[in-house]
Amino acid sequence: MSTAKKEFKRVTVKSLVDMKQQGEKISMLTAYDYSMAKIVDNAKVDVILVGDSASNTMAGHETTLPITLDQMIYHAQSVIRAIERALVVVDIPFGSYQSDPKEALKSAIRIMKESGAHAVKLEGGKDIKDSVKRIIRAGIPVMGHLGLTPQSIYKFGTYSVRAKEEAEADQLKKDAKLLEELGCFAIVLEKIPASLATEIAKSVSIPIIGIGAGNGVDGQVLVIHDLLGMTHEFNPRFLRRYMNLYEEMSTAIKQYVTDVKSKDFPNQDEQY
Repeated sequence: MSTAKKEFKRVTVKSLVDMKQQGEKISMLTAYDYSMAKIVDNAKVDVILVGDSASNTMAGHETTLPITLDQMIYHAQSVIRAIERALVVVDIPFGSYQSDPKEALKSAIRIMKESGAHAVKLEGGKDIKDSVKRIIRAGIPVMGHLGLTPQSIYKFGTYSVRAKEEAEADQLKKDAKLLEELGCFAIVLEKIPASLATEIAKSVSIPIIGIGAGNGVDGQVLVIHDLLGMTHEFNPRFLRRYMNLYEEMSTAIKQYVTDVKSKDFPNQDEQY
């Protein structure tokens, strides 16, 4: 007998746990500015991630490493102004939490106080447990991130699938349990075998959000620019493009240029 899904006026960390328990999948997308966040929130996406992927999509960097804490706070502020329903999670950027749990807490506090965000996200497992513990003790919700961790790209040397070997898979499972025990409210698993992601999702009580981790997890996340086809060079197997905005926007802009050059724009009806 099916039961009606609860409609959340505001999504909270508790809402996500409830969704997992009820078998309702969690939708999560990135946003970095007011206009895009407004559209995403109105579409009733459950979680908006102000990701350090802004380093790539908004600033044109090759990796996520260059983006600063100040820049992440700026993007988060812009997103928060647009939100009425979604839970907003902000990545703590590279270099703002790895070296010292005290610095990690300061970074998390700055994000929460200066942006009004609802939670933060950190990459890593046992290596950052002290930072996670300190942030959660301060009352700040933490989302974990395991598997392919883009902030460690130079350590891995590749964006290929992680945890295919038994030793790394075992460590990933241990890290997921550790993050749960520390008090994380959810974990993102990126680019790992689907069977492993499913096993982890079943082994923990907190939601597991996948990106390139199959459909046996509790929810999915994509970068909004990839979903909408605004980026066209990035073609991983896990990406489903729902539009081809790169082509549509290019066509529209080219038509505008043609209309201006030919003096067709503005016409009589488009002037005062």
